[in-house]
Amino acid sequence: MFKPAAIFFCSALLFLAGCATPPNEPLPPDWSGTNEVHRMQKPPPAKPVTAGAKNTPPPVLHTNLVPATNHFQPPSAPISTWTSLNHWTVAQKLNPPHLLAKSPLTTYAVSSAQGVLVLAIGSREATWNGVEIHLGFAPEMIDDDVFLHGLDLQKNLEPLLCEPPLTFGTNRVIVIDPGHGGRANPGTHSVLDGRLEKEFTLDTALRLKPLLEANGWKVFLTRTTDVDFANSNRVTFATAHHADLFISLHFNATDDRSQQTRGIETYCITPTGLPSSKKRSDYPDPPSAVWPNNAFDAQNLRLAVKLHSALIRATGLDDRGVCRVRYMTVVRGQNCPAVLIENGYLSNPTEAKRIENPDYRQKLAAAIAAALK
Repeated sequence: MFKPAAIFFCSALLFLAGCATPPNEPLPPDWSGTNEVHRMQKPPPAKPVTAGAKNTPPPVLHTNLVPATNHFQPPSAPISTWTSLNHWTVAQKLNPPHLLAKSPLTTYAVSSAQGVLVLAIGSREATWNGVEIHLGFAPEMIDDDVFLHGLDLQKNLEPLLCEPPLTFGTNRVIVIDPGHGGRANPGTHSVLDGRLEKEFTLDTALRLKPLLEANGWKVFLTRTTDVDFANSNRVTFATAHHADLFISLHFNATDDRSQQTRGIETYCITPTGLPSSKKRSDYPDPPSAVWPNNAFDAQNLRLAVKLHSALIRATGLDDRGVCRVRYMTVVRGQNCPAVLIENGYLSNPTEAKRIENPDYRQKLAAAIAAALK
């Protein structure tokens, strides 16, 4: 599979250190019973439109599975147009797209003071400052001009290229969620000795709490002992504590018999109107769905990229990308920026050995705390 980051970003631009590595497909079994992943097909040809033009969008479905709160303002109807990337960069006062290569895929870089985004015609995979992200739709070449879906420009490019870096003041509230817990919800297990995910998530959270507090955060943990806590209650917990940020900690697994799947993934909710990076066969994923956490689409992406980049640098593990999904209950109902991090694979012997080492979990905690300083 073509990887813009691996082929072009590190060697051609020389802007950044570190390259993304190819992602593997299976989903962790604790999130999906079938591990089924769907990739979007190439969108149909679209009529060229100029920057700022809008077609009449389809009506938005407002789901009622998670009740809205005073923090939740449903976003406006999603954009449905395709826009010239050249026109968009002019409107945003950015340099025009820079052609990096024509083979094996035509690849461009777009840069700003915040960093460099590399994308390829016909591929949903892109990189931001060397870290893998996923577009909703693959860029198209129309009449020798690069076109992107309007929602990709609004929900992916604008937050990264046009908005200032995330900053955090003092005395802010963060909820850290150690994934799983209790006898009924142990999570996955280590391929080495059967030790359970719930143990490692709690230990990492307990290590992270004092580091964040030293940086001025007021920290609440959804659990501090081995108890079962429903995902809906984790959402309620964060809302009750007026969280400014929510981070759910997990460790990954796959039923890959080769035990070779490895790396770190970071998840945030899919913006309304875009297809998800990954889907579950047992969960409907209508692009028109609106969840409370969609009110924070831009902040979610910037938070996810910031944390993901820090963890990849600190651990040296493979970059499996920042992914957008809708099926994670603990994220989609949040009324603040929220991400879920899969901090390595317990089904991979090499990574399981690292995860079982307390020093590795301390390294994870330190990287997250440093990113939020």
